[in-house]
Amino acid sequence: MATTLPPRDMVPDDGRARGGGVIVVQTLADRIFAIVRERIVAGTLGGDRPIRQDALAAELGVSKIPLREALARLEQEGLLQGVANRGYLVGRLSAARAEEIYMLRCRLEPAAAARAALVANDEDRTRLIAAFDMLDRAATSDLAQVAISNRQFHMAMVRPIGRPLTIRMIRQLAVLAERYVVAHLQPAGRDARAHLEHREQLDAFLARDAERVQTLLDAHIRSTLMDLKGGFALAG
Repeated sequence: MATTLPPRDMVPDDGRARGGGVIVVQTLADRIFAIVRERIVAGTLGGDRPIRQDALAAELGVSKIPLREALARLEQEGLLQGVANRGYLVGRLSAARAEEIYMLRCRLEPAAAARAALVANDEDRTRLIAAFDMLDRAATSDLAQVAISNRQFHMAMVRPIGRPLTIRMIRQLAVLAERYVVAHLQPAGRDARAHLEHREQLDAFLARDAERVQTLLDAHIRSTLMDLKGGFALAG
């Protein structure tokens, strides 16, 4: 049975700010991109095996042309690897990859969020509160949606700095971290801890306490990495 594609008026999950009342019309490739991306983050598509494009196109009820376009975009996001004569595959999660992603986040994200807390206007602060509420509501859904909402919350903390290159680099790392967020939240209790940490970050941001924002976010990212490395060690 073919998978039902999401409606055309859904806003693409590409990190762009959502303007009030603005409808972004998706192409077919946009909608395929969203579906395949969610499967990658959820871990239902992967395992170092090439993606069977014929089978996936048939399941989605689409031709291979928009599917290839979507897969090429996912490669640009870093969620797929292009392999000569084999198409695309999803790489395995690893401790080394997690450390690279999360330590780069530590170098960029806490300082950016601290500056953002000082320069954010009322609209920025309202967007951050809305992102936190969305993340809170996502806690009752699947982990893939939680990972997406988690990224949106973290990005809402840095966008007010208004530095496009920094924002783009942080977003790329946040996208790559989503699969690791799912892995991190699987053990019982971690979702509650993450919620409390995000609440503290939000409160510090709204209080314009830049030093506390930086300290909290740095500790949050590092503790997540420690949990992930511990999980990989046990699995090994």
